[in-house]
Amino acid sequence: MTAIHPRITEVLAHTFKVPAAEILPDSTMDSLEMDSLAVAEFAAIIKETLGIHADPDQLYRNATLADITEFIGAAVAEAPASGEAATSSPR
Repeated sequence: MTAIHPRITEVLAHTFKVPAAEILPDSTMDSLEMDSLAVAEFAAIIKETLGIHADPDQLYRNATLADITEFIGAAVAEAPASGEAATSSPR
């Protein structure tokens, strides 16, 4: 996993009180009992802290944390110097 995964883990554990033992690469937001409002807040935190637009619909239900980590990592790598990031699908 990239350096993004520990940041995701930190946000989920500290902000949303998800037990760290449940934050696995194959976990989904649904399996972590994150409802759509929590996922929207998670997406806002990602945008605020990493400057990456993460569409809550892309993060919810089907995408695993490994998928989300890959998506965010790719968006960070592709981000132009202006700080705006690409918005591709996690799958």
